[in-house]
Amino acid sequence: MLDSGHTDRLGRRVTLRPVDDDNWRAVADLAPRDDQRGWVPALAARYLVLTSRSEVWTSLAVHADETVAGHVMWGVDDDGSRWIGGMLIDAAEQGRGVGRAAVRTLAAWLGGPDGGHPVRLSYHPDNTAAARLYASLGFTPTGAVEDDELVVELRR
Repeated sequence: MLDSGHTDRLGRRVTLRPVDDDNWRAVADLAPRDDQRGWVPALAARYLVLTSRSEVWTSLAVHADETVAGHVMWGVDDDGSRWIGGMLIDAAEQGRGVGRAAVRTLAAWLGGPDGGHPVRLSYHPDNTAAARLYASLGFTPTGAVEDDELVVELRR
């Protein structure tokens, strides 16, 4: 479990946990808002399938206290950069700071104890909410584009 002590706006502690026998169904059923389906799948189940068939990505369940509120995955690229991908916060949990706390927790862990590893992620250029969130957390554009998404990076 990854726990950096971050809380959402309701005061719930946000932790990242392995997807396991206890939470996988709740993770698979997570769904974004309808207006976000151009950027993320209709259900987090797609991310679970992707990580089960990939040697690069690992899924984590985002918990707000004991409620499964989202999904995020991480991976390490050939150049040693750490990547955050496949984040989906359930529509009912959005606007509460769960995604912010999840990204802060995962980025701190992926960056390493000395913060020496760059942490990257990508988002669709039309996803202005994601752009605002990541910029507010210190992610800056790299100039690269992956699968029509803008790549940003956090360096400590």
